[in-house]
Amino acid sequence: MAVENEYKRERSEEIEVDYVKVVNSNAFKKLMHDRKRFIVPLTIFFLVFYFLLPILTSYTTFLNTPAIGEISWVWLFAFSQFAMTWILCTIYVKKAASFDRQAEQIIAEIEKGGDSK
Repeated sequence: MAVENEYKRERSEEIEVDYVKVVNSNAFKKLMHDRKRFIVPLTIFFLVFYFLLPILTSYTTFLNTPAIGEISWVWLFAFSQFAMTWILCTIYVKKAASFDRQAEQIIAEIEKGGDSK
């Protein structure tokens, strides 16, 4: 409850931000471009890796061959998807934090009267 009250107090003390000015700034446009350059390839990789398992198991028999003793490649590929998900999630969280810092800098610059153009 104390944290919520602190947050409400901080929000009420903040300066009104002109978000139209923020969106039109070159710094914001660069941020959005950088974000897109990061997210699109990761999304494509994730989707290809994710859908490769059902495609390969449906149309080939390669993954049915033994890899380690009785464990076939399909099991290794399936478990690697869990690792891939956690790794991509960790990478995204770290990168998103840097995007958040950039966004805060842009807003702070606009609040100070800078144009960022």
